[in-house]
Amino acid sequence: MWAICKKEFRQFFSNLTGYITIILFLLLNGLFLFVFSSFNILDYGYATLENFFNLSPYILLLLIPAVTMRLFPDEWKTGTIETLFTRPLTAWQIVLGKYIASLLVVIIALLPTLTYYFTMKAMAAEGTSLDTGGIIGSYIGLLFLSAAFTAVGLCCSSYTSNPVVAFLLSAFFCFVLYSGFAALSKLVGTGADYMVEMLGMDFHYRSLSKGVIDSRDVIYFISIIFFTLYLTVQHISRKK
Repeated sequence: MWAICKKEFRQFFSNLTGYITIILFLLLNGLFLFVFSSFNILDYGYATLENFFNLSPYILLLLIPAVTMRLFPDEWKTGTIETLFTRPLTAWQIVLGKYIASLLVVIIALLPTLTYYFTMKAMAAEGTSLDTGGIIGSYIGLLFLSAAFTAVGLCCSSYTSNPVVAFLLSAFFCFVLYSGFAALSKLVGTGADYMVEMLGMDFHYRSLSKGVIDSRDVIYFISIIFFTLYLTVQHISRKK
């Protein structure tokens, strides 16, 4: 499993594609947060990273599918998946190796955003402070959200040999799971709207962003991750 993880991790950074993907993620965040007026956190008059945590999930909808879109399609096209099947590896080990590698790439992309916290802290007026607890909770929520998006992206990539199709499927299903249920809750009757909204990632991400780690939110994300990885393993096992 770890051999697959190291191979996939090295392969992502073996060409400019990996670096460009991360640079574009950071560039988009920087432009929206410090240049474009609609999201500019410098225009608020007080120190807050709320716009960053509201914007990041939508940028991750593009970053993570770009990271995961070649994980299995390249294996199907080149036939190297047959080599993996001949190794003493279970389907779970193959899937987890690829999943951990892609999640590490996403975490590396998120790490530079910590500079936003220190920048805002340095710019805050004397006597004021950032909501550190809320920011920690938001980052924890962002990590869980990234882990769930990565699992969905990996699952989608296992069902096609075309990386572009894998990217589009991943972006679509991640968007539906994140925003779809919140939109659907506005269409259903009063009483059921809350239950429908709870099915979406957005609800649990916002809950974690309040700085309170609720076990229900953690269980929700772990369930999504396990279920999508299970679907991937089942599909790979049938191919094997």
